Amino acid sequence: MKIINHRLYSDDDTALPFRPSPNIGAQLSPQFIIMHYTAGSGAEQSINWLCNPASAASAHVVIARDGSVSQLVPFDTVAWHAGKSQWLNLSGMNRYSIGIELDNAGPLTRVGDQWVTWFGAQVPTENVLEARHKNRQDMQGWQTYTVEQLYAAFEVCAALMQTYGIQTVLGHEDIAPQRKTDPGPAFPMDAFRSHLAGRKEETAEDEPPEVAQAPAPEKRFATTALLNIRTGPGSYYDLITGGPLPKGTLLRILATDGLWHHVDVLSIVNGINNLEGWIHSRYVAEL
Repeated sequence: MKIINHRLYSDDDTALPFRPSPNIGAQLSPQFIIMHYTAGSGAEQSINWLCNPASAASAHVVIARDGSVSQLVPFDTVAWHAGKSQWLNLSGMNRYSIGIELDNAGPLTRVGDQWVTWFGAQVPTENVLEARHKNRQDMQGWQTYTVEQLYAAFEVCAALMQTYGIQTVLGHEDIAPQRKTDPGPAFPMDAFRSHLAGRKEETAEDEPPEVAQAPAPEKRFATTALLNIRTGPGSYYDLITGGPLPKGTLLRILATDGLWHHVDVLSIVNGINNLEGWIHSRYVAEL
């Protein structure tokens, strides 16, 4: 992705969908990106609400569960996504940040053997992470994010950081810890930041701008089956605590040895961030 005149475009210069929200403020010079979950029943419903004057809320971007991206507010304009908030010596983070909403129900309630959203929809068990939020004491169910969402969020954030020199990515839970829990423990924040930092280093322009080369897009991979992750390239190596990796786990391939890939795992697996190890290449596909 790229940004032209504060709007998102694909790499072939096609403008991404833009649904202007009236809920905007003054001019923005962003320093941070704030990640949110919508806590809604779908991306379209959330977009409609954030474009409704009655909501008194908005975000710059909404990312659906299929990875499709919609922009609601130009990146040089304040959106109303943070509310009462603070980070370091800054307060009122709407004035300093770009807000990204991911279509996700957030915390879930167990009803019998089912997980249910606040609006009564059931979430399949394979799409639930049971974990303790960093700002809370109790264990709770959380709807997981899709591989497509995480890749789209990564590409949007990478473009924002490159264009605006963004300092870092934060969660709503970081800037309003007493009020908010989004994006929650199902979002792999540590790994996400790490990957963005790696992309930033790879794209640093050491040559003059007129001769600097644009970086090649990072290839996307995911597991195609439940898959063990090991300490080395072979089935005789020990299993790594935290596995096996569920089908659809988001990966970056670091190296290859025969039929085995050394991978960095972007998705949270069994509540663990930053897994790294070896998996059999037969069960890995490029997206």
